[in-house]
Amino acid sequence: MTAPLTVRSCTAGDRDAVVALWTACGLVVPWNDPATDFALALSKDNSTVLAGLAGGRIVASAMVGQDGHRGWIYYVAVDPSHQGRGLGKRMVAEAEAWLAAAGMPKVQLLVRETNQAVLAFYERLGYAKSPVTMMQKWLTNPSP
Repeated sequence: MTAPLTVRSCTAGDRDAVVALWTACGLVVPWNDPATDFALALSKDNSTVLAGLAGGRIVASAMVGQDGHRGWIYYVAVDPSHQGRGLGKRMVAEAEAWLAAAGMPKVQLLVRETNQAVLAFYERLGYAKSPVTMMQKWLTNPSP
């Protein structure tokens, strides 16, 4: 059962609370500055960060965007003290609804190999591993 939650798009003033949530959930890595990721998502028309509020406090998030061909979900996070209440499922559903409203026929997400525990969560929501190899190239020097 989904816990009571109000979901809205973030504003710049939500940055510190959202970055703290991402940090508490272990989503922050040295080579991605979460404050920069947050600001970039809010600066584009094709992306946003959704906040889930309970008791007036941000307890869940999902960054969502689209590239004109497919949708992407990042930074799905639920405050550790609120996990197990259906909030992650709700945030994924809200992100999928945002993408469907933008006309995206497909949604994708990436799971770090070090975050194996979350794979079962996404599989329960209907996600499947894709038979592809993701490749990357840094266009700027990442922070160590």
